Amino acid sequence: MAIITLTTDFGERDHFVGAIKGFILSEIDNATIVDISHLVSPFNIMEAAYILKNAYKTFPKGSIHIIGVDSELTPINKHMAVLIDGHYFIGADNGILSFLASEINPEKMVEINIHDRIESVFPVLDVFVKVAGHISRGGTLEVIGKSITKLKMLKDLSPIINNEETQITGSVIYVDNYGNVITNIPMQLFERYKRGRNFELWARNHKFTEIYRKYSEAVNFDKENPNNKDGEKLAIFNSANLIELAIYRSNLDTVGGASTLLGLKYRDTVTVNFT
Repeated sequence: MAIITLTTDFGERDHFVGAIKGFILSEIDNATIVDISHLVSPFNIMEAAYILKNAYKTFPKGSIHIIGVDSELTPINKHMAVLIDGHYFIGADNGILSFLASEINPEKMVEINIHDRIESVFPVLDVFVKVAGHISRGGTLEVIGKSITKLKMLKDLSPIINNEETQITGSVIYVDNYGNVITNIPMQLFERYKRGRNFELWARNHKFTEIYRKYSEAVNFDKENPNNKDGEKLAIFNSANLIELAIYRSNLDTVGGASTLLGLKYRDTVTVNFT
């Protein structure tokens, strides 16, 4: 039984997702289809990469993940099939795949070359599902593509360290359903350069001098009423081990979220200064 996941920016109103699922069921016997998300902001590859990277690990090895974000075939946006961490990923070489492979070296990578056999105006359906079907039947990647050694890297994916190693400059890569703001600064990088020094984290004109491991660490339950903390800002290392700026017990309809209260949005700069 093949497990096929879908991550797209197609939304839920149009026919696209339904058509893809129908074609999967026509191509792959007993396929199990799982929607990771179809509400990725249009063409937002950083958002798609963050969502997929944090979801795929919970699936069984051998799962096939179709990525329908910025997927049109162009001379600079090739189609790829990649085996990473025992999982197959099918999508465009637009930076999403390099983000998925940033911590684990891919086991195999091919540039898909079956386009001359398929007339396609909807590659996620026409091409990616065909590739998924081939993989699900035990086919090798080399049959549907030529081996490559490199994926497209995006500068936005990685924070920058200054020459003196006293500052990390990162950016906002995702805003979640609670309005929490996720940066591209990983805990491992922060700890590597902190080296016991004090620090100040700045996002616009907002300063943070402590980073918690979970939201509740911001409350001293022996001395404080946690309800009095609602709406206060904090920084944590989230479940993806990235620095996240949040509002305690945030609610976009009541107390607000970090994105609104701190005035932060996608690609805004976040800096950590060590002293």
